[in-house]
Amino acid sequence: MRLLVTGANGQVGWELSRSLKPLGDVVALDRRQCGLSQPELLPTVIRSIKPDVIVNAAAYTAVDKAEQEEQLATMVNGTAVGTIADESRKAGILLVHYSTDYVFDGEKPSPYTEDDVPHPINAYGRSKLAGETAMRQAGGAYVVLRTSWVYAGRGHNFVRTILRLAGERDELRIVDDQIGTPTWARSIADATALIVRAARQEQAAGHFASGIFNLTASGATSWHGFAKAILDGARRNGLLQRVPQPKPIASAQYPTPAARPKNSRLAGERISKRFGIALPDWQQALARCIEDMKSGG
Repeated sequence: MRLLVTGANGQVGWELSRSLKPLGDVVALDRRQCGLSQPELLPTVIRSIKPDVIVNAAAYTAVDKAEQEEQLATMVNGTAVGTIADESRKAGILLVHYSTDYVFDGEKPSPYTEDDVPHPINAYGRSKLAGETAMRQAGGAYVVLRTSWVYAGRGHNFVRTILRLAGERDELRIVDDQIGTPTWARSIADATALIVRAARQEQAAGHFASGIFNLTASGATSWHGFAKAILDGARRNGLLQRVPQPKPIASAQYPTPAARPKNSRLAGERISKRFGIALPDWQQALARCIEDMKSGG
């Protein structure tokens, strides 16, 4: 099996190179080799590699910046995804793509299911929904994985930001009225490998069905709860010499260019039933990530 991974230097893309390796020949391309800001170039890249599977981990992820760059965000997260989906359908390629909790407005009191009607409240969410729509319209064999609050031991993310700020400030003001599920990039990549294997088996047996699936860790917390767990874990592992006290604040006390959903929880029953996947509790995964950072992994 030949697998093409886009966004090779991103949080999930970097992990995918390792997770997918047992499945076959992995070709991992970064932004310079396969940039989604130029969708017209993508068919040539795909045809030159001739993959059986594409895992699209490339995306425009600057949530606040997207408010000023919505056209670019939509080009990368929407138009380019549609181009990849069209090419995948024509060539009989299985396409796996990642979406986000931000396609919802956060007004629902319970976890969102895959059947809930999306209603994004920021440009980033609209751009990711455009990608989902483009894939559905293109047809072909695809799996969309909606995830949330992605972090890793490398790259730009909440975990690394909190650790950096902890070394600079005596107090951290962290929003406490937005609830979601922190999800480790490695967990996403490992689950993706299982899904690709299962989907290919379904295709071989003639009963594969495309669809959207929620993929997050279990449990939920606020950004404040997430920050406290990061600081506690870093202290236990000796990653911080000083540990500031995180102070809970309301979203209104920390205005951002892009509005965030108050409830970002995603229900995981569908992916469990279809692929037998249930990711570990977010606290357990975070502990493993911090231990990995300590060991330099």
